[in-house]
Amino acid sequence: MMKNKITHLFLLVFSVSLLTSCFEDQDDDINPASVDDIKDFIYRGLDIFYLYKGDIPILAEDISEEAVTQFKNNYSTPENFFEALLSPDDRFSVIYSDYRVLENNLDGITLNNGMEYGLVSISNTNDVFGYVRYVLPNTSAESEGVTRGMIFNRIDGTALSVDNFRELLAPNTYTIGLANFEAGTLTPLEETITLTKQEYTENPVHIVNTIELENNQKVGYLMYNAFNRNFDNDLNNAFSQFQAENITDLVVDLRYNGGGSIETSNDLASMITGQFDGQLFSTQVYNELFEDQERLFNNEISTGAGINSLNLNKVYVLTTQSTASASELLIASLRPYIEVVQVGTATTGKYQGSVTLYDSPDFSRAGANINHRYAMQPLILKSVNANGFTDYDDGLIPTIQAEEDFANLGELGNPNENLFAAALNDVSFGRMAPPQPSFTEVELIGESDMNQPNFQRMYVETVE
Repeated sequence: MMKNKITHLFLLVFSVSLLTSCFEDQDDDINPASVDDIKDFIYRGLDIFYLYKGDIPILAEDISEEAVTQFKNNYSTPENFFEALLSPDDRFSVIYSDYRVLENNLDGITLNNGMEYGLVSISNTNDVFGYVRYVLPNTSAESEGVTRGMIFNRIDGTALSVDNFRELLAPNTYTIGLANFEAGTLTPLEETITLTKQEYTENPVHIVNTIELENNQKVGYLMYNAFNRNFDNDLNNAFSQFQAENITDLVVDLRYNGGGSIETSNDLASMITGQFDGQLFSTQVYNELFEDQERLFNNEISTGAGINSLNLNKVYVLTTQSTASASELLIASLRPYIEVVQVGTATTGKYQGSVTLYDSPDFSRAGANINHRYAMQPLILKSVNANGFTDYDDGLIPTIQAEEDFANLGELGNPNENLFAAALNDVSFGRMAPPQPSFTEVELIGESDMNQPNFQRMYVETVE
């Protein structure tokens, strides 16, 4: 059967992290591949794996080779050919001209100055500013004294705008011009800070602490910024700490977490609970060539170590518009089993997952075409929770509405920070009312990871 053959092929699509360690780097001096070869790879991969294959006429099973050839000839570059094969509803499939950048990024390695920021535009004005979300340790931003809550509106003396922010923030070294934002008014300041990017590996387990409330409740707080399998031990150790501290409640801060590994999301759900081992976490639905795949709550992380579970029946999750993919998977997949109190604003709305495909006979990294370094991550599955819930294109709506106050962001993990305070108020049955910020209507237009290959990715490393 075709389905069995395709499933066997899918088993050969191994994860980037597993293959990178055992694959010799190609020499930098490689022969340029013909565009036709790359287009052949793109078509072949999407024709087999693409989630929305059934919506694309040129990917139909009965299409003629002549029709495919004619279609390919209409596009001059791999990128525009790839885009032409995507569904109009697909916001997330991507192609890369150099898979080494992707591989580093999936391992958490980036060129980074340590300033993690968001960019917003102020409604009814032309003003755009960046706000510092957090600062990574041992980076240029830390050494230069950048702190959460700083506002900047200029790069190398040029004012940020909706048209130039990507270009201005691209160089490895740039100077930010600080500003003040108060009562809806943005005021430039004279102070500037020069920052330099360096190769950096970020540990996504950013903050782990416990707060004891007046009624003797112990609230664990975890700020977790990416579902990265390389740091599964660190994540599991955080839950060991929560166990030792006998927490009664848990707040998981995913406000800036754009996603990552589906397996790690599955494991985090099992850390939060533990009492549902072997029950359905989510179902992965593929195109018509594949059988659906069930993913279960489990008791081991990717390293084989036992999961440190809290057996909670309720969890608080902090979210914003930057919360996406594997973060949303965690929330949606826990909801059929425990009470998930979502605090913040609506999430991105990404329930589809990808896999990395290389130009090789079985689409794995081993045996990849030596004439180019193109790879792609098309959407290949969508996640469906145990109640059949999926297709949340508009994001997941919070239980408790709360917003970050750009004029006073507060300290992450501090009980007075607006989103955390809103969660603690619910934990304490109204004893810890959050501050009342003065909001100005703004629109998020970008963030520090927006140009990274793994931005808002949700992916499988392999298929069982």
